[in-house]
Amino acid sequence: MRPEVSLEFIMEGRAVFTSAGKWLHPLFELERYLRDEGIDGSVGEIHDKIVGRGSAFLITRLGIRKAHAGLLSRLGKDVFDRRGVACTWDVLIDEIECRTEGMLRDVTDVEVAYRILLERAEQARRRRDPPTTKAG
Repeated sequence: MRPEVSLEFIMEGRAVFTSAGKWLHPLFELERYLRDEGIDGSVGEIHDKIVGRGSAFLITRLGIRKAHAGLLSRLGKDVFDRRGVACTWDVLIDEIECRTEGMLRDVTDVEVAYRILLERAEQARRRRDPPTTKAG
């Protein structure tokens, strides 16, 4: 993976989707890409620089069965193990120091995690792109 790339989706040895985004945004972008292109996530594999519990939930929800992480948390690995995702990593750590990891620590249901993550992504979008008002 090129240094500026944070996530790749690979099919037949070729990256068909890449993102340089931060946090979980690349996985939401990948979700849209797979849906728009009519691609089943199980036909490819993902390479992600950092995979915590939130990323692991999103990856498994996409149906992806094979993943490689530059940095993988044990909380993320737990999700992969429970969902039967084959994963490799460069570095395994106990936990990623971020709010998302802590919020999802006790969550086991993929759809519950997805709803939490969608809400957090929407909150981030609203902070980044606040509504504009017209001066009267």
